[in-house]
Amino acid sequence: MTKLKWGMIGGGEGSQIGPAHRLGSGLDGLFEFTAGALDHRPEEGREYGQRLGLAADRSYGDWREMLAGEKAREDRVDLVTVATPNSTHFEITKAFLEAGFNVLCEKPMTMTVEEGEEIVKICQSTGALCAVNYGYSGYSLVRHMKAMVARGDLGAIRLVKAEFAHGHHADAADADNPRVRWRYDPAQAGVSAQFADCGIHAMHLASFVVGQEVQNLSADTVSCISSRVLEDDAMVNFRMDGGAVGRLWTSSVAIGRQHGLTIQVFGENGGLRWSQEQPNQLYYMPLNGRLQTIERGEGNLSPEADRTTRVAIGHAEGMPLAFANIYTDLAEAIRARKEGRPMDAAADLYPRAEDGLRSMAAVFAVAESGKEDGKWVDARPPMFR
Repeated sequence: MTKLKWGMIGGGEGSQIGPAHRLGSGLDGLFEFTAGALDHRPEEGREYGQRLGLAADRSYGDWREMLAGEKAREDRVDLVTVATPNSTHFEITKAFLEAGFNVLCEKPMTMTVEEGEEIVKICQSTGALCAVNYGYSGYSLVRHMKAMVARGDLGAIRLVKAEFAHGHHADAADADNPRVRWRYDPAQAGVSAQFADCGIHAMHLASFVVGQEVQNLSADTVSCISSRVLEDDAMVNFRMDGGAVGRLWTSSVAIGRQHGLTIQVFGENGGLRWSQEQPNQLYYMPLNGRLQTIERGEGNLSPEADRTTRVAIGHAEGMPLAFANIYTDLAEAIRARKEGRPMDAAADLYPRAEDGLRSMAAVFAVAESGKEDGKWVDARPPMFR
């Protein structure tokens, strides 16, 4: 099978997210790293790309050069990953989609709801594929949770509880640390800090697992470190379009918490619990039954879990493997389009532009509700109301 061609914008030397994407995209041999504009400094980006194995004429100085260069090629890239600073996501993603490229954009997809709606409309008009990297939805047992909910193992879903709380910004002495400060500066981060950074991952995971979208929400937001303009802690109550109730806590001042992404789902016939820091175990309690531990890699799991399991039972699953599952989904989607066939239903799980839009609408809804003492507000983008 011929590999699909993959390109990357951002994720240069020293990047936190770049290596995870390069590992994830190449893990299954479905994509070949073919082109890149890896750094905002053109010469450093070109040099680093060539050290990673890119041909000199496809290691570009910036994304505009890459767009022009790839458009002119018959063997242009099949997928472009955008892993640049948040404020640049919209402009770059829009330009590549309009040129007919498929895009995987890091979150947040855009900085405003209006920009998000524009991206969705461009996808609808061009037919280009746009995915958003809510990479935690790639974990095997998260997908098994989704399958269990969908096939009715838990009955009607009553409640979903999600958390993404860490303590890595809890030191007030870090107020002037540039790696921390920008996150709480409206000029750079927008209307929200912690919810926009971490909370939307938890909210997306809730919607992904239970198959329902957030309709309205009420938020209590606070800056526990008083020098911060934007929130470092938020508690969000939300109601979903299928009747489920949601509770979400996100924080950057929770000392003792490391990563802190967890999700619990409670239905009329049972409950599920999963934590990203212990991703190999899913805990399932049937109504009036005993607590069961479902192990990643064991037999008789769902097709969604089986196709995303690579290492033997008992060995740790990590974030790059979850990213790899998003890339395998996208490879299947791109190949199915090329071949004019339906894609494998168990792979049709990658987060879409619509998910990125819903997340941005939730960010603005949380900011609005937090300023109005928890007033319930509509969390849906206008085009989905």
